Amino acid sequence: MTIHTVSQKTYRRFLLASQGLWPGRRFKGLIGAENALRQMHALQLDPLVMVARSQDIAMYGRVLDYKPDLLYKMAYDRRKAFDYGGTLFMYPMEEFPYWQLHMKRRAEHGLRYEAFTHPPKDVIKFVLDELREKGPLGNRDLEGDAVKTWSYRGRKETSVALFYLWLSGKVMISNRKGFDRIYDLRERVVPAEFDYAASEQETEDYFSLKSIAFLGIARENNWKNELGYYLYRTIPAGEAKQRIENLIERGLVSRIQVEGSKDRHLILNSDQPHLSELEAGRIPKAWKPKGPTTEEEVTFLAPLEIVSARGRAKKVFDFDYVWEVYKPAHQRRWGYYTLPILFGDDLVARLDPKLDRSTNTLHILGFWLEDDAPKDGVFADALANGLKRFADMIGAAKIDLSGIKPLKLRSHLKSKIKL
Repeated sequence: MTIHTVSQKTYRRFLLASQGLWPGRRFKGLIGAENALRQMHALQLDPLVMVARSQDIAMYGRVLDYKPDLLYKMAYDRRKAFDYGGTLFMYPMEEFPYWQLHMKRRAEHGLRYEAFTHPPKDVIKFVLDELREKGPLGNRDLEGDAVKTWSYRGRKETSVALFYLWLSGKVMISNRKGFDRIYDLRERVVPAEFDYAASEQETEDYFSLKSIAFLGIARENNWKNELGYYLYRTIPAGEAKQRIENLIERGLVSRIQVEGSKDRHLILNSDQPHLSELEAGRIPKAWKPKGPTTEEEVTFLAPLEIVSARGRAKKVFDFDYVWEVYKPAHQRRWGYYTLPILFGDDLVARLDPKLDRSTNTLHILGFWLEDDAPKDGVFADALANGLKRFADMIGAAKIDLSGIKPLKLRSHLKSKIKL
């Protein structure tokens, strides 16, 4: 059955579920982290670690027993993922053949906003020779002349050359020390079965579907921009329209309308059965959680979570969310590292956490309920359960709840968490 119009509730639930966040965690362990990344299609990476890095918070929301070391083990020890891009994302390793077209076009275009568009050939040769002879290296391991003008990518010509070689697919991130990149030659990092370039047609077909799957339900007007990033070229409106019609004719994609929205949306036809189940008030069996549901235990969403970042929280959940980490303190409405709180299928509150590593204490610096947030014991219990799991994920031994101002709620949490 093909669904042509969906309710806001179905829309919201599908977006959460397509990213593996609802109705609860359906992945577990190291293999679960790998499968969670496939479900997400991409995981944005960020170096900041106020309480945990955004990518670890994102994985904690999907993998039942997640600990931060699982991501690096999955990606760099098992070679199941690679990280790439000016806006840094981690992708499943099996996608690598399709990214080679993007990388080729990056190499042809060169580096923007740098002292040189293409690094000098002698610097490129030096960097590649050093990697070939010495094995994996970081920026700090390479000697080189200082760049003539300031560069965000490094102070040395070798650092900028490494970045260029990475964007063009000649080298890959082999591992990380903390968040510092350790590079190696592509052929030493990418498993042989994936170290080839898909054809241009295969790549265009693959990314035409991925650019919808990543968003779950994509706005048709914005789709060409998403596809343009993957293909690293501008997609004219006429071409985008023709591509969409072709995908529909081939039975791969459908147009749907979301109640209350004037925009036309796109969804993969392989996801249509899930929409039918949701519209009928049922939860697809494939989404059965391995642990508590989000009604039994809240989830704290990562700052860069695709369902809530970049203004999407307002459009989907009527939840005003801005990651204020880059705002001056006097301009912040909530806090430095505030996270949305998912309860059931809705964003109902937010909290500002901080980990004091000297005392191993998770401090809740601030907590804000939405006006329509539930204030009953069910929510309080779910919040307590969520706090305990989050503290366990980051390795905190204690939780300081002094930032939670509803005194009745704070008292309830203390009794449940047994502080």
